Amino acid sequence: MNDELPMDELSLADLANRLDSEGMVGFVRRAVDDLRQGFEAVNSERFPWLDSLKKAPWTGVLCLGMGGSAAGGDFLAALTANEGHCPVVVHREYTLPAWFDATWLVMSTSHSGNTEETVAATQAALDAGATVVVIATGGELAGLPELYPSCHLIPSIGGQPPRTAFGHLLSRQLACLQALGLMPAMNEAAQAAMFERLQANNEHFDAIAQPEGDIALLAASLVDRPMAVIGPTELAPALNRFKNQMNENAARFVRVGVIPEMNHNESVAWGGVGPDRDPSSEEQALLVLTWGGMHARVQQRLDWMVAHASTETAWNLVGEGESLLECLLYHCLVMDWLSVALAFLHGKDPAAIAPISALKEHLNSVR
Repeated sequence: MNDELPMDELSLADLANRLDSEGMVGFVRRAVDDLRQGFEAVNSERFPWLDSLKKAPWTGVLCLGMGGSAAGGDFLAALTANEGHCPVVVHREYTLPAWFDATWLVMSTSHSGNTEETVAATQAALDAGATVVVIATGGELAGLPELYPSCHLIPSIGGQPPRTAFGHLLSRQLACLQALGLMPAMNEAAQAAMFERLQANNEHFDAIAQPEGDIALLAASLVDRPMAVIGPTELAPALNRFKNQMNENAARFVRVGVIPEMNHNESVAWGGVGPDRDPSSEEQALLVLTWGGMHARVQQRLDWMVAHASTETAWNLVGEGESLLECLLYHCLVMDWLSVALAFLHGKDPAAIAPISALKEHLNSVR
């Protein structure tokens, strides 16, 4: 009977039943399990080569990837900047940086294993004598360890869209760097407690099971408003993932601002306190991502931005958790549910990415 109702009269659960062709709701519900399983999958017993790589004096880690498969590298870079033992640089290209040499450990991540930019850059790194760790479900990348002794594979889990495999990929990346001593390792009890808290939050955010919950209500308020999301530098990976999830899942644009940098330029476009306001900013919904470890001056900048923004619609989304990692993951769960709920409210299947598929077909035809 619900199939006969117009879209604007359907509940989120009904919209999900009608539109969710690839089970995106289920993937979001299993996100914390994906993270937990990924951490458990990477250890020196399963991958003895980790012990030999641990002895190398790496200059840093170069993360190769594109799209959702590159997002984990951004998180690694933020986390190592906060408490790591070497720099992590993310590179989204066919070629390598001019400064690259084999003292950098390369981490190549592609859910499919066939992302052409990542495959090309990885091949170039191996030809230059680099050591490479591949994280993929298969494809060309997964086959490279058979050709190069300096290439090692950490297999991931397939059968779902790359952007929903974020937990599988990020957890393996993190576990690898922790095993190599490039990031502080979390003890098992603390890690288990973190996953319990994240799972409880994920269930609370479930906009389908909780149609009157915070995420469902926030999604409904954002349907007709342009969106902007701002936050501190250490949350920049979550800000960018928020934008990307909205782009793919809900087919929505999102303006991203990172504080303090945006205060030195973009504040003028927001309107500030002067009369020359951009009229579009008054309709814009402002989402502010924060966490407890922010620098006091950055918090003061955010408070000023919210107080003086011309928009009348703003939310402060506070990342809960005992570490930067947990707060980043908390924000990821919020944005995944919010983007999927908005997709349904717009009458869109969150798995549908026709323009991306069309571009890939074009590129294949002009090789």
